[in-house]
Amino acid sequence: MIAVQHPLPPPSPIPLGPTSTVLPTSVPDNAPEHCPGVESTQAGKADACEGCPNQSVCAEGPKGPDPDLPLIRERMKSVKRKILVLSGKGGVGKSTFSAGLSWALAADEECQTGIMDIDICGPSIPLLMGLSSSTIHTSSSGWSPAYALDNLAVMSIGFLLPSSSDAVIWKGPKKNGLIKQFLKDVEWGDLDYMVVDTPPGTSDEHLSIVQYLKETGIDGAVLVTTPQEVALQDVRKEIDFCRKVGIPILGLVENMSGFVCPKCKNENEIFVPTTGGAEAMGKELGIELLGKVPLDPRIGMTCDQGMSFLDEYPDSPATTAYLDIVQRIRELLGDE
Repeated sequence: MIAVQHPLPPPSPIPLGPTSTVLPTSVPDNAPEHCPGVESTQAGKADACEGCPNQSVCAEGPKGPDPDLPLIRERMKSVKRKILVLSGKGGVGKSTFSAGLSWALAADEECQTGIMDIDICGPSIPLLMGLSSSTIHTSSSGWSPAYALDNLAVMSIGFLLPSSSDAVIWKGPKKNGLIKQFLKDVEWGDLDYMVVDTPPGTSDEHLSIVQYLKETGIDGAVLVTTPQEVALQDVRKEIDFCRKVGIPILGLVENMSGFVCPKCKNENEIFVPTTGGAEAMGKELGIELLGKVPLDPRIGMTCDQGMSFLDEYPDSPATTAYLDIVQRIRELLGDE
């Protein structure tokens, strides 16, 4: 089954006018591939609009600021800290780190934590948080997130699909619309930290989260990489993206940084840092290395089982690395 046709209905209790249904329904079904969306100032004027049956209507339609931004701002008032987890390259363990960061923050029972998965096409957070069979409930006040712990709220498109095998084949506007719904329609409640797990690269999802949180602010980004130059090369692009859109960079995390044997505790380099790894790149670009998380086969095992690696293996060097990174993030944000 392929999720391509029917956009998810927003449960917002506030009736929205025609110009408020911006995303994901802002692109007509019969629009050309590169339709800018009916709310865009380029609607009816862009090259992609030539020959579109909606061109004249779009060109005459009302334009202006997204009227949903005040709703997002109001919902996000109760979220103190918003942290993006980014990676230039896929497969470096970004979602695993996002989940570990969330578990670590929520280990403090007084710390209300949320994790929002905006990797629309590859949502893995439900599995990592042990919530694969969870569903989302709606009410007059919005969507209720799933909970991995009493103080750990989780939202992902994975909860909205009939099956974890279903492909989400959506163009940018529909992805952006779902992200907007996650921000304005989910009952996050009062959160101390919101961790946002993003897809690899710098694409629609990244631009959307920056646009929608512009007024409420993003407290910082954590960039995840592995020691190889092939991953570092793409992280440099991510750093450039953050600087161009004004996202503060909290620091770098080098994942899969050596292998520590659970028995003898000896460490071996599996992915050799031929160009110096994240540490050398951080010094070159003036970005702090928050920490190095070593490989531990048990991380993958606990992720598959939806358990907290930090709780299951508190004596692992990887757990120590996670906790040190969390402590440093708190310090950088002025929360310690």
